Amino acid sequence: MHENFNLIIEILGTISFAMSGSFAAMQKRLDPFGVLIIAFITSVGGGTVRDLLLGIPVFWMRDLLTCGLILGTSIFAMIFKSMEKNFKVTLFIFDSFGLGLFTIIGVQKGLNAGIHPIICIGLGTITGCFGGIIRDILLNRIPLIFRKEIYASACIIGGTAFLLLTNFTMLSYTFIQIFTILLIVAIRTFAVKYHWQIPKFYGYENNSEM
Repeated sequence: MHENFNLIIEILGTISFAMSGSFAAMQKRLDPFGVLIIAFITSVGGGTVRDLLLGIPVFWMRDLLTCGLILGTSIFAMIFKSMEKNFKVTLFIFDSFGLGLFTIIGVQKGLNAGIHPIICIGLGTITGCFGGIIRDILLNRIPLIFRKEIYASACIIGGTAFLLLTNFTMLSYTFIQIFTILLIVAIRTFAVKYHWQIPKFYGYENNSEM
């Protein structure tokens, strides 16, 4: 049961980030090949970094399902884009769900590898965020994780909640997975809606003559 639900999470996460990458690429008016590349990087970037850190085979290199899902989702997004007027909202929705889904996948992969739970939270954050970081760098944008928006913090809170609920409650494992995914999505949504921000540093201009 757990394995089947984990597969569903991975499929939904892949689709969410592939849609996110596709819409981000179309915003920049990339050609279809560029859209496909950005969708692929967004979907597998975080998981690739995670697997390299864990010293295990990179997940998508032996899994045609992941590549097929990204290709199919990208084609669907390019067809659907003629009907989609508000790219920004669509990008936000898919990016938020991808963030929640992949964070939990990363935490679980770390636990399965016998990594310390605190490090697992970091792996979850990497899995959720790094695909979007690479996407934004390639599209010449400041990655969301480096802006004032709540982004990586949502992954950390969600990963922490997942571990606490798993170890200190008797709740169903599937329920905990769903709850923490929705928690991350909710944090991102409320953060944007109510302008929650992490304090940032401001530079000081030195106008003195040297």
